[in-house]
Amino acid sequence: MVQIRRVEESDVDTVVQLVHDLATYEKAPAECRLDAEKLRVALFGERPAVFGHVAESDGEIVGFMLWFLNFSTWRGVHGIYLEDLYVRPEMRGTGLGKKLLATLADECVRNGYQRLEWSVLDWNPATGFYKSLGAIPMDEWTVYRLTDTSLEKLAKSA
Repeated sequence: MVQIRRVEESDVDTVVQLVHDLATYEKAPAECRLDAEKLRVALFGERPAVFGHVAESDGEIVGFMLWFLNFSTWRGVHGIYLEDLYVRPEMRGTGLGKKLLATLADECVRNGYQRLEWSVLDWNPATGFYKSLGAIPMDEWTVYRLTDTSLEKLAKSA
């Protein structure tokens, strides 16, 4: 029996480990700089802006998702951006990923949010699964990102 529930402060260390496992799966472990304190502040600090759920099986966390609110100017309402979803390899193919996404879709519907969005690496075999749920790849959109030196350089020009 798998239970999906909101992440609790006592889950932080396990979720951090799963984030690092995800980074390894995505072939970028050196890019993952998350530690327990950073996640604890983001989820449970004075003004949390990140939210999450975990999937538990027999008292063990076997999956998680971290998300935050975004805003659509065209729709005029908030939506959810799913930053990470990860299911331990031994639990893949059990319907757990769908159950996690269904929980987040329910969060959207209950709160009047009109979008649930996430990014997926092109090579990830889960793309077929996402399409089977009715998710539409936004192929005409390209994600741009500023980090590290480029971000600092642009900030200095403000």
